[in-house]
Amino acid sequence: MITRTHVDEAADRTAGLTRLTPVMEADRNAFPGQAWFKCEFMQHTGTFKARGALNRILASKERGELRPDVGVVVASGGNAGLANAYAAAQLGVPATVFVPAAAPEVKVHKLKAIGATVVQGGAEYAEAYQAAVVYARETGAVYCHAYDQPEIAAGAGTVGSELLEQVPGVETVLVAVGGGGLMAGVAAAVEGHAKVVAVEPHGAPTLHSALAAGEPVDVAVSGVAADSLGARRVGDIGFSVAVRTGVESVLVSDEHIVAARTQLWNTYRMVVEHGAAAAYAALTSGAYRARPDERVAVILCGANTDPASL
Repeated sequence: MITRTHVDEAADRTAGLTRLTPVMEADRNAFPGQAWFKCEFMQHTGTFKARGALNRILASKERGELRPDVGVVVASGGNAGLANAYAAAQLGVPATVFVPAAAPEVKVHKLKAIGATVVQGGAEYAEAYQAAVVYARETGAVYCHAYDQPEIAAGAGTVGSELLEQVPGVETVLVAVGGGGLMAGVAAAVEGHAKVVAVEPHGAPTLHSALAAGEPVDVAVSGVAADSLGARRVGDIGFSVAVRTGVESVLVSDEHIVAARTQLWNTYRMVVEHGAAAAYAALTSGAYRARPDERVAVILCGANTDPASL
């Protein structure tokens, strides 16, 4: 479980190492309410995950757990791997990244360019995760979970605490959910100030299914955003924070995700990955309908995509 206190600690720990990403107001009258984009795709390595990675590795170093010879290990479809490889490089320690065979080549190339050792294999994230856990146990490397560790989620939550300062009076925050780390951190950060709406593809409804079942459950994963929102189940931290803070859940189709991504490019010249566009798709598709006077923020969480696909 994490709270705003943990998010504030993460902000202090990572101060000066992460970017304060900008916000931009969306065109008025595009949909009910007033909306802003939190442009987190401009963060180091192109996603919010650099925040959690830096917090996790720095905290491990403070506790004397980080060994300079083996460094860190992570299982990732790409973005968490990029973030941890970047954070490890900043601290001068090695990073080993296990990724599924289907990880986008653009992400694998970036991992290697940063200096990470990439181990590619298995059809889904779950298989990469098991291999990374074994590696951590055998080598003593610090394991950095892609989303389900308190320090990872709290670091991600600094997006939310920044947003409260940048958009005073924001009432609703739309955030895409895969494993739930970003959602958990943001919900903890804005608790008592704004509500969080979790947005998931129909093909990967991890939180939606967990809320219906009363606990995290495995789901089948498919669709255009599976490379970044393709966790098989929501994390325990994400689920517990969602229940505690009353996070709402909505689902969007692949068709609406693709359309939202295209609209972000055509209207705002923003290039984001499908997982990031999912949050915006909740507004453009009507899956979430804001009140006429509602102040809404959309977290655009990642940009590791092939621009040619636009």
